[in-house]
Parts: sequence; C-alpha cells; structure tokens
Amino acid sequence: MALFIYFDYKAVQKRVKWVGAGKKDAIWTKTHERNARRVLNLMIELEGLWVKMGQYLSTRADVLPEPYINVLKQLQDSLPPRPLEEVRGTIEKELGKPMNDLFANFVLDPLATASIAQVHRATLVDGREVVVKIQHDGIKDIILEDLKNAKSLVEWIAWAEPQYNFNPMIDEWCKEAPKELDFNHEAENTKAVSSNLSRKTNCESGAVSSAVDVLIPEVIQSTDKVLILQYMDGIRLNDNDSLEAYGVDKQRLVEEITRAYAHQIYVDGFFNGDPHPGNFLVSKEPPHKPILLDFGLTKRISQSMRQALAKMFLSCAEGDHVALLSAFAEMGLKLRVDMPEQAMEIATVFFRQSTTANEAKENIKTLNDQRERNVKALQEKMKMNKKEVQRFNPVDAFPGDAIIFMRVLNLLRGLSASLNVRIVYLDIMRPFAESTLLGSMTRGPTANSQWIYDSPVNSEVESKLRNLLLELGSNKILGIQVCAYKDGKVIIDTAAGTLGKYDPRPVQPDSLFPVFSVTKGITAGMVHWLVDKGKLKYEETVANIWPKFGTNKKELIKVHHLLNHTSGLHNALGDVMKSDPLLVCDWEEMLHQITKCTPETEPGSEQMYHYLSFGWLCGGIIEHASGKKLQEVLEEAIVHPLHIEGELYIGIPPGVESRLAALTVDMEELEKLSGFRAGPDVPQELLSNVAQMATGLPVLFNTLNIRRAILPAANGHCSARAVARYYAALGAGGTIPPPHSGGGSEPPLGSHVHTPKFPTMPSKKKKKKGGSKNDVGVADKDGYTQLRTSDGSDEGSTASAVVAGNGSGSSSSMFVDGGAKMVDAFMGVGDFSGMIHPNGKFGLGFRRYGYGAGAGEKVATTTFGHSGMGGSTGFCDVEHGLAMAVTVNKMSLGGVTRRVVRLVCEELGVPVPDEFSVAGDKGPDMVLNLAPPE
Repeated sequence: MALFIYFDYKAVQKRVKWVGAGKKDAIWTKTHERNARRVLNLMIELEGLWVKMGQYLSTRADVLPEPYINVLKQLQDSLPPRPLEEVRGTIEKELGKPMNDLFANFVLDPLATASIAQVHRATLVDGREVVVKIQHDGIKDIILEDLKNAKSLVEWIAWAEPQYNFNPMIDEWCKEAPKELDFNHEAENTKAVSSNLSRKTNCESGAVSSAVDVLIPEVIQSTDKVLILQYMDGIRLNDNDSLEAYGVDKQRLVEEITRAYAHQIYVDGFFNGDPHPGNFLVSKEPPHKPILLDFGLTKRISQSMRQALAKMFLSCAEGDHVALLSAFAEMGLKLRVDMPEQAMEIATVFFRQSTTANEAKENIKTLNDQRERNVKALQEKMKMNKKEVQRFNPVDAFPGDAIIFMRVLNLLRGLSASLNVRIVYLDIMRPFAESTLLGSMTRGPTANSQWIYDSPVNSEVESKLRNLLLELGSNKILGIQVCAYKDGKVIIDTAAGTLGKYDPRPVQPDSLFPVFSVTKGITAGMVHWLVDKGKLKYEETVANIWPKFGTNKKELIKVHHLLNHTSGLHNALGDVMKSDPLLVCDWEEMLHQITKCTPETEPGSEQMYHYLSFGWLCGGIIEHASGKKLQEVLEEAIVHPLHIEGELYIGIPPGVESRLAALTVDMEELEKLSGFRAGPDVPQELLSNVAQMATGLPVLFNTLNIRRAILPAANGHCSARAVARYYAALGAGGTIPPPHSGGGSEPPLGSHVHTPKFPTMPSKKKKKKGGSKNDVGVADKDGYTQLRTSDGSDEGSTASAVVAGNGSGSSSSMFVDGGAKMVDAFMGVGDFSGMIHPNGKFGLGFRRYGYGAGAGEKVATTTFGHSGMGGSTGFCDVEHGLAMAVTVNKMSLGGVTRRVVRLVCEELGVPVPDEFSVAGDKGPDMVLNLAPPE
C-alpha cells in the first residue's frame, strides 16, 4: 500500500507541472483524499495498533494535509462495531451474571467503537446511568502480534538508516501498550488521576491545582475486560456544529485540558499518555468543562524524572543551555555531539506555541528549514560529508519516560490545531513546572532529612559544623560545600542544600560551584609551577616572555608585578563586562586586547586589585612560557598530581553540566551595600555599581558561554574538597597529601573522567587497521580536544581518572624545589619580600591573612589564600597545618562563610584569619563579603 501511494504521488507531482496554478490545489486535494481513504480502509482491516497509529495521525492537523485529518478522524470513535453476541458473551463471562440481572436497560448501538474496545450506554438495576466498556474478543493477540511486527520493522529501518533509529520509541510502546488491555488497571488509573486533579497543591508561588477545572467519570465496577463508569452527557470534540451551537469557548476548553495535563505530568508524575480527541468530551452545561476519558495508557514517572522534565521545560522558556543539558543528563538522554544551540532549538520545538490547521503547510516548511539548518551545522561540527551525516544519529540514548511525554505534547498540539486555536504552552504549563522544582526547596532542612548530604562524619568539629548549617538553614544557605584538612588529613567533607533555586537536587561532594576570584589562587599556582620548572622568572619582564605585550608603557612590567597586583593594569578591559559581556568568552581576542592596554600607574608603585585583568595577564604568560594551552597546564600542574580529576576547572568542558550549581543572590544582604566604602586598594570602577553588578553576575555566570569560557580571574568551577586539597598541598610547600578519604564520601575524589567523552555510534562494519574514516577529532574553542574513534575509545588522551591516592610512579610533590621556599614565594616574604608592595594585602598571587589585625597593626604572615565574590573561599594556615575551602551558590555578604570558618578555627584552637573575623581587615576581593558583625 505504501508503494502504491508513493507512485500515485510521484505521478501527480509530474502531472501538475502541466496545469495552471488554479487547478493545482484541486488536484492535490483529490490526491490527498484518495490516499487518505486507502490508508483508512487498510487500518480498519488490520485493526489493533494500526488503528492507534491512525488515531495519532488524525490529531496532527499541524503537520498533515486537511483531507487526511478529515478522513482519519473517523478512527477516533467510529470503527465498525463488534457483534452483539460477542459483547454479551464477554460481559456475562466477566461479571458472572446474565445481562438482564445486571442492567435495567442496555442500548444495543454502541456510543463509540475504538481499537481495543467499544462503549455502550446502559442503566443499572439500581437506576444509575452508566457506560459499559467491553474489550474486543481476541484483541490481545492482535496487539501483541502488531507490536512484534512493528519491532522487527523498526529494527530493520535502524539497521538500514541509522539516523532513523526509533527503537527507544517502539520499546517504550511495547512496554506500555499491553497495559491498556487490563481494565482493572484502567479503573485504578482513573481513580488516581481523579483524586490527584481534585487535590490542592501549594508551592512558593501559591496554589496551582485548585483551579484545574475538569470532570472525570466515577468508576462503578471493573474486571479484566469490562469497565463500568458513570455516564456523562457531553459533546465530542470533532462535533464542531454542536460545539458552536452550545457556545463552547474552544480556547478556554483546550487551555483547561492543557493545564490538566501539566498538573498530571509535573505535579503528580502520573498522566494519561493518550490524549487524542476521542478521549475527551465537553459537558453540555455551562461552563462547558472538559471531560477526561480512557486512562488505559497512563504513565507513572519518578520524582527525579518529573524534576528533569520540569527543568527541561523551564530551560526552554528561559533559553538556559546549562539547565537544558543538565536536564538531558538527569533524565538519561545521551547525545553523541556537543551542539547546545541546536539542542535548545529542537527541545523548544516541543513547547512552541501551537499553530492552527490552516497554518499546517507553513508550519511544515518552518520545521523542515530548521531541520536542514541543524543538519548543516552537524555536518560542519563533525566534519562529515553528506552521506556520513545522513547516517549519523546524534542521540545515543533516549529515555522511555520522555518518549511518552513528547507523545502527549504532540497530541495536545494536534488537539489545539484540530479545534483551530492557539495555545502558548510556555505560559500555561510554567506554573506547574515551577511548582515541581520549588516545592521540595520550601521544606528546608528541618523537614528534609537529606538537606545535608548523607556522608560519614569525619570528626567532632564536622558534627558541630553540620549543626551550625542546620541552624543557619535554607534562609541563608541555598547550597554549600565545606572541606578542611588538618595536618594533611581530611577532618571535614560536608555538602548541604540544593544545586539551585530551580534545581532541587542535593549538593554532593563532587558538585561544581562557580567560585569567582577563588580562581585567582589557582591561576597563581600555575605561574609558580612554571617558575619552579624554570620556564620563567618572577623578576623577568612580561615582554621577554610575551613579546606583543611590550607596548604602550608596559615594557618594564615584570611577572611579580602581575602576581602582586602592582602592574598598573587594574582596570584593563574592566568595562568589557558592561559593554559586551560575551566578548570575554573569546580567549584569544582578550589576550590580544590586553596587549594594547596602557597602565594607569608606574609598575610597582601602587597595589590596586586586578579584579578581571589578573586572569588575562597571568593566563597570557602561562601560555607563552609553557607553549601549551592554559587547561593543559592546569591539568599537568594541579589536577593530575593532586588526583582531583573532574572537580577543578577554569572553563568547564562539555559533559559536566549535570553537576553544576546555579548562582543566585541574597537580596536582603545586598541592600546592606548601599552605604559601603572600600579601602584605597580597591578600584573605584569596581565599586561604582556593585549592587547592579551583583544582581547581574549570577545571570551572566550561569550561562553556558561564560561557564565554558577561559576566565582565569573569575570562572573556576570547583568542589570544596578539590580546593581544600590544593591548599593543603600549597601549605606544605607542594607536598601532596595522603589520599582524600573524606570518610568514604561518594563518589571518591578523582574518580571522574576530567574531560568527558561523547558516546559514538556503533559501526556496522568491522573497523580496519590504521583507523577509520569515521574517526572524528573534535576540538572546541576552549582547547578541550579529544580524538574519538568509531568504537568509542580515546586515543592519545591524558591519564584517565584515578581514584585519589599516590600510586606507583606518581610524584610526591607538585614542585621540584618545594618546601618553605615555595611558601615564602606565595606570601612574598623572605627572599621574595622585595617583590611585593610594602604593607599590601597581597603576596605573589595570594591574599595574605593576619590574625585579628586591625588598621595600623602589623600583618602576620602564616596564612594565605583567595576568596571570591559572594562567599566562596580557599586558604591555608601554614603554621597550624589547616587548609580549608567553602563553596556557596547563594551570593551574599559572606556571613555564612565567616560563621563556618570561625566555628572550625575556634573548635580547633586555631586563630581566625582577619578575613573571617568579626572586626578584622577584609581583602579587596571580598567586596560582597562585608556584612556587619554577626
């Protein structure tokens, strides 16, 4: 039949070339009608799943020609009825009584006949009006045979054309379709959905479900093959004349149906997977409520899947690529290629505003154009020819739960098209999606036993710390990690709260937090590592290493000037975040721009905090001195020696999005900034609009472009345990601590692959020696490069993830010439004291902390580290053997971080660094960490 229809269309295609424009439409309409009837007749003959297929197609008025819709909609409820003898036999066998004992009246003509059953109106002996749904005799065998045939067909298509692999869809259908054959199952589903939709649900934004205004018939009795329901008098959705006669508001009707499904999916996690027009009625009495029918194919999804689907929806509404990729990972959707823009485009298609049937042709053209653009982008990304890209399927795994969800969205879209109304799904469904994500967060630590991540307690001080976190609660904390080493041993490794305002998943020890200027301490470490390796010298001019830098009065700037914030370039490119924030994502361009800048003061004359320029200045000399990309140096100098793979990045690679914490701002704390006056070492440009910057930064730094950019001053993504381990090593002059036990916290530190690889398509042919033409080398603009072969292996990759520990062959120190001399260099003391500004807050790349030092007092020099805007920090106290890190995603004035550090220090009998004391002097990098004493 498919071949017959295909040749019919090809013949008409040639014929219309020779007719006038006025006749073309009439010829095509007749062709569509003719072939639609052929399809209809064959589907009725074949029964079973083919009828289901026809019902689905009949709802897609947004993509199919109108004649197909008009013909195939007969399948929604008007198939040829089964003989009365068969109906009587099934009822009496299932209910165990003669028909006369069951019903005072039984209408012989069915109200509707569908693919699995037919429905008759009846009156029970007690006088109640009901409908009786009777399963077709032998339909179970037909359905199972159809599923088997469909599975074989889909497997053949996937083998012949890999880009059309529908196996996940047919597998989900094979799992769910047989459930429709058990009417006891449908009865329970009907009761559950009815109960759910009548329940009021509260969330932060108020009640969202009490106004879901739909009707669902009451279940009277059920068996495997017979279902008796309350009779509800209603109008069918395809009866347009009656809808008009009763004055039904179609827009309101479809909006209410959409809201009911949004509630089922996002709030309840239990929804009808088959919303075709035949499964709805409209009550004849005003206000003409929708009547929901047929809950045979009803899907239950887990809370984590509900959250992932809600996150996917909201990410499309907000254009949030990070959240979208995270949602994909959470729901088990795996991609073979990193193309965030195209992924967003395709995902948004499912939630786009519906179109009317009249706009179907234009809608199809738009979707086809979009598909062609995406195929072209894929071809360029993967460096494939046309034949290769046609065989490439960018999806590696598609979760079954999401398949039914997408089917529901398509059916709802078809429903609105058939009724000729437009539905803005992003507006209607949003409150329900938000309630799913906000609901678990409003409970807070007292109601949610998992608010503090379930990991072993390493010490008594950790137990007290966790009590403090519970005391501070979700009002002050969104998500937090705290890790501390004492004398090389882990004494604290705690995670608590949630990953984001719209991400209720718990913070875990391996979650990645944006840490802002904590990154500067990591960047400084790479510079010191290169000095130790003999690649550069502290007193060497930058121009000697980086010749293009030696212009515009920068010839005398030395490496130690950059580390000590005395180069005079403190405001260099600072305005770029205001004028063109995304320009900072272009690493090479920013390095080029920094070479053209002119210092404002003489090198070494004044210490002014280099809030953004520090990263480009140090990053430039790192790359020019090493001859390698910054990320390569980061891995070689810090990540691999410390065995912290997957938990410390400057610019994230694709594939880690599901572990990212999202930033937000504590607005109450922010109001305290209004009267703030900073010291002379903080550039006025940085403070001129701090409040506006603080509210805008989370939005900017949550974006995928910024997260992936190389910003060595500001966009490190780390876990607290990785930063604490780094400072434990620095405090010991580079000596690598023993394996990070962390009380057995999972997953172990260092167990992640540092640069995740994408799965590849299985090859149909045996791979030849010497590689394959399907080998694909992918390098992104941030320098993350990997060679992926058709068998999914990595070639020439750096060391794979190693569980933390000093294995055989690994070095015991980060530095060749380590020890006290390196610590002196970090702090700018001893032999290095002449390289720093007198009485300045900074050593060489690190903030020097004193103990309770006030104005005019001498700064003690045993503690160093670096804090970041909003509260994250990392530091070590060399004298007392303490290294500590705190990461937070609710940006505040640092009150939480200071409380945490003070408690730990006081419990250990260690002096509190002035940065975290009540009255101590605060560093310029703590601009947003300046709350009044607690």
